[in-house]
Amino acid sequence: MSLFWIVIRQLAEIEAMAMSKKVITREEWEKKLNDVKIRKEDMNKLVMNFLVTEGYVDAAEKFRMESGTEHIDLATITDRMAVKKAVQCGNVEDAIEKVNDLNPEILDTNPQLFFHLQQQRLIELIRNGKVEEALEFAQEELAPRGEENQSFLEELERTVALLAFEDVSNCPVGDLLDISQRLKTASEVNAAILTSQSHEKDPKLPSLLKMLLWAQNQLDEKAAYPRINDLATATLEDPAI
Repeated sequence: MSLFWIVIRQLAEIEAMAMSKKVITREEWEKKLNDVKIRKEDMNKLVMNFLVTEGYVDAAEKFRMESGTEHIDLATITDRMAVKKAVQCGNVEDAIEKVNDLNPEILDTNPQLFFHLQQQRLIELIRNGKVEEALEFAQEELAPRGEENQSFLEELERTVALLAFEDVSNCPVGDLLDISQRLKTASEVNAAILTSQSHEKDPKLPSLLKMLLWAQNQLDEKAAYPRINDLATATLEDPAI
């Protein structure tokens, strides 16, 4: 059999599979959705989990009052967000002090987090052109930790390499000076504080949305059904037949 006919047969098989897909109407789909019972209490907890984890203090308080969900300690959210904001603004020393005020064990028991905060301090010194201070800080505070941990040493060497370039915009490690590096460190601190407070470090809602997209992709192979393409509106779109 020639390659041409093999391709034709495969295309015919694919077309047949596509034509054999089960079609589920909007009415049938909505009935299935309505048959699934979800407690309002669980939905409220899901929303509150997102607000608390992401640090929306005012929204969390208003939602707590309107929904009647369990009491939350808003002070812990405010303190956590103050730490996160300090890192995002480059005030790393202030952030470290705030973390220790919250719970000294957070940094004492997490050497990787402490190293990354110290690394961020070094980055801020380099950003502000304090070369001598940066070299001294790297030698006294970070080098000893690099001797104990190979990955720390590699990160330190990569950071110090910033000093070798006059134009950091064309520097191969210039990404360390991007705002994304601050955000990365801030997220790591935020997660550590949440864990220390017996909270989940990541909100559940984004994970559920990812599961929704995965489930739809799996179902696409077997059926045509009202799909949610816009997660912002969660509007059901009629199946493409």
